[in-house]
Amino acid sequence: MNQAPESLLFKNATALLGGGKYLTHAVVTTDCGKISYIGDKIPENNGKYRVIDCRSGLLMPGFYNIHCHSPMTLFRGIGEDLPLQRWLNEKIYPAEDRLTPESVYTGTKLAAAEMIRGGVVSFSDMYFFCEETAKAVLETGMKANIGRCLVSFDENDTVAGNERFEDAVKLRENYQNAGDGRIKVDMSVHAEYTNKEKFLREVADYTNENDLGMQVHVSETELEHKECIERHGMTPVEFLARTGILTNRATAAHCVWVTDNDMALLSQLGVTVAHNPVSNLKLASGVAPVEKLISAGINVGLGTDGAASNNRLSVIRELQTAALIHKGVTRRADVIDTWRFFDMATENGAKAQGRDDCGKLEIGKKADICLIDIDELNNIPMFDPYSALAFSVDPKDVRMTVCDGRVLYEDGEYKTIDVEKLRHEAKYTIEHYFD
Repeated sequence: MNQAPESLLFKNATALLGGGKYLTHAVVTTDCGKISYIGDKIPENNGKYRVIDCRSGLLMPGFYNIHCHSPMTLFRGIGEDLPLQRWLNEKIYPAEDRLTPESVYTGTKLAAAEMIRGGVVSFSDMYFFCEETAKAVLETGMKANIGRCLVSFDENDTVAGNERFEDAVKLRENYQNAGDGRIKVDMSVHAEYTNKEKFLREVADYTNENDLGMQVHVSETELEHKECIERHGMTPVEFLARTGILTNRATAAHCVWVTDNDMALLSQLGVTVAHNPVSNLKLASGVAPVEKLISAGINVGLGTDGAASNNRLSVIRELQTAALIHKGVTRRADVIDTWRFFDMATENGAKAQGRDDCGKLEIGKKADICLIDIDELNNIPMFDPYSALAFSVDPKDVRMTVCDGRVLYEDGEYKTIDVEKLRHEAKYTIEHYFD
């Protein structure tokens, strides 16, 4: 993608600043891919800017999806009404055996288009054929933290000569900080139950020596949690911490069944938790104790998981589901302030990805912006913008998505993706590989 950042001027906006704060009648400008001004006056000498009138709009940072398997858009709708282990063993693993680099590229691009339409600017992905994922991300203009998912089933497995590990190293060598930093390469291990301790320790050593992020599934189901205790005499969090996998650069996906001791350990280590409410509900895995995670001082972001277990890649939907479900399971309407879910979807997600210059409407931060139309009937009236986002907004109300100052989507038009061509390629891929 060679499109240059635009100089944009958003006026008459309700700008969400995070932490429950917002500015009405706001003016926000972007220059050279960064936010250059936030205030209530239009700057002088503004002739270089393209002006966007946000009179009926919520202006906010773009969203972060910090747990995803983007190529699994190709499996959307297979394996319905199954718990996790049957879903994996009976449906997903056999389908994944038929994937090719070309199909992973198409699946990723389909995922990117869906996310861009919903205001997402960056996602964290763990899968395979990751160079194809990186290529698709670079073409679409998004950001992504990409990790080659690693497994080891033999006690004697080492990273030396391990083909998957070699893929991960090659990915780092070829794509780290590609696209002016839009691509970050993480390491990724699937889970405790799909890896042996010796291998995990070696992966952790490589990860920490090279200052890389880590993505891993943790305590997604009760069965996973209990069987780990039977195998090792400790929980998945305790086991993964012992191997060195969990550090302040790690994102632990799910954490549905974590204990109080687990939460204290996650907080001590500085681990981020990726909360995936829709996937956890759909697979009947449970509901993560997010109010306790927050109280423990843990950074919590939002993820969609793969489209096969969701079946959408909408961070707005995750935000809204999370904002509702925790009220229900705790029977406390005030259990978590509504604005916190916005922070999970934006600033907390950027922090999880190691993108401290992103995730917030703030001068000097990257110009990652989502504009939502609040003139739709479902949004009228709007007394509180954070409440509107959590309970009223439809994901299709997104009017504009901007990443690093480049417009990726605006008023129904994709700027970096030929959507009709993508539809054809996705349908062809399904018919060719999965018929």
